[in-house]
Amino acid sequence: YYDFSGYSDMAIGLGEMFGFHFLENFNYPYISKSITDFWRRWHISLSSWFRDYIYIPLGGNRVKKLRHIFNIFVVWALTGLWHGAAWNFIIWGLYFGIILIIEKFLLGKLLNKLPKLVQWIYAIIFIVIGWVIFRANNLTEIGYIVKKLFDFSSTDFIALLSINNFSLSLIYMVIGIILMFPIYPKIKEKLGDKTWYQWLEVFFCIGLLLLCILFLVSSSYNPFIYFRF
Repeated sequence: YYDFSGYSDMAIGLGEMFGFHFLENFNYPYISKSITDFWRRWHISLSSWFRDYIYIPLGGNRVKKLRHIFNIFVVWALTGLWHGAAWNFIIWGLYFGIILIIEKFLLGKLLNKLPKLVQWIYAIIFIVIGWVIFRANNLTEIGYIVKKLFDFSSTDFIALLSINNFSLSLIYMVIGIILMFPIYPKIKEKLGDKTWYQWLEVFFCIGLLLLCILFLVSSSYNPFIYFRF
């Protein structure tokens, strides 16, 4: 998420330098309360493109129910195939297509009545399983990882959180979880017009840039993960 969202923000910034205005591509997707909400927040440019050039020309939702379901299936099969000619991508696309159909025709009203925390837990579970399907190399690996995700019988949480296992990775994970929520926009909304805050924001961004450069310089081979697409 941070990698993808980060380079999307870089593209937006570079575009502004040349006089182009690109829309936001991510809108805090991990605060979603349903899979429908997630796909309004994640990779907005992709979902908008498929909506405008595939879904709507097929008839969108202005058709009979069976045709509507068919349209959603086609769009999500193509969304999966767009990522690569591999079965896991197609399964990933159809997986989200099926969930979206279920939400639209069966669970929509029920989900809206549930507490917001329950809605969020529901969404985050299906999102994480979706990433397992996306990343795994075969069906066996998908089954193995999903099983491990929900098998807590052999997990020693005390040992996991002990000082011996404490590392920078844990710090990064905690920071990552905090920043996936819209805390920064809310702070900026309240303090953005204060001069001291504006200077603090500038120095923070400069410090963050220098830290990123240090990490890049000190790291070893760092392949571009999107070459597989």
